[in-house]
Amino acid sequence: MKKLENKVAIVTGATSGMGLQTAKLYLAEGAKVVLTGRSQEKLDALKSELKGDYLLVKAEASSVTDSEELIKTTVATFGKVDVLFLNAGIFRVETIDSLTEEIFDEVYNINVRGPLFTVKAAYESLNEGASIIFNTSVAGVKGFGGMATYGSSKAALRSLTRTLASEFGPKGIRVNAISPGPIDTPIYGKHNAPQENINEMASNLPSLVSLGRFGTADEIATTALFLASSDSSYITGAEIAVDGGLAQV
Repeated sequence: MKKLENKVAIVTGATSGMGLQTAKLYLAEGAKVVLTGRSQEKLDALKSELKGDYLLVKAEASSVTDSEELIKTTVATFGKVDVLFLNAGIFRVETIDSLTEEIFDEVYNINVRGPLFTVKAAYESLNEGASIIFNTSVAGVKGFGGMATYGSSKAALRSLTRTLASEFGPKGIRVNAISPGPIDTPIYGKHNAPQENINEMASNLPSLVSLGRFGTADEIATTALFLASSDSSYITGAEIAVDGGLAQV
């Protein structure tokens, strides 16, 4: 039997990278999957790539209204939710001298407010035994220059993982996080910094990783499958590092 047979899963930020690969794996393992993204064009382009029972929903990660509509649409189409992978996020590099309130609000609205209020919207629609998974980051536990806002937003998600695991435990719902290290995904092309700065950062990162390479989106997806399935039935409140050892050794 497939690991997610007859389960209903939502993957936010699923038009590329870690979200897309996770959604594909969930589909392959028998789940009915709702994929979100902010671009209808990018969502429509996925139709040729996806196989299985899926739904594409345009949703802005920072919008509480969109989160509420996402849950309503999911329940109306597939039923109550078993897996919630809160993957959507924004990556910014901003030194303290150029940080503004607008940048701070943008990052926190997408990386913290959005995931938290998506969980709130889903609260009454989660099946017993459901799994909530946050996508955090190695930047939440290690200090990197220029990432005061991004890194602290991911640290906030780590805190939410613990808090919500405590709150949801009596309902049999598990809450965990995946902490990626440097992963070869399009997120490195979605940034505000000069490309040469990003290239320099990317070229230096493998030397800091024990395994000496970038990770892949598939390696995040297999971890997300583990946390979504009954294989991790006694794990909650945890953050699993998928970082090649960057924050571990």
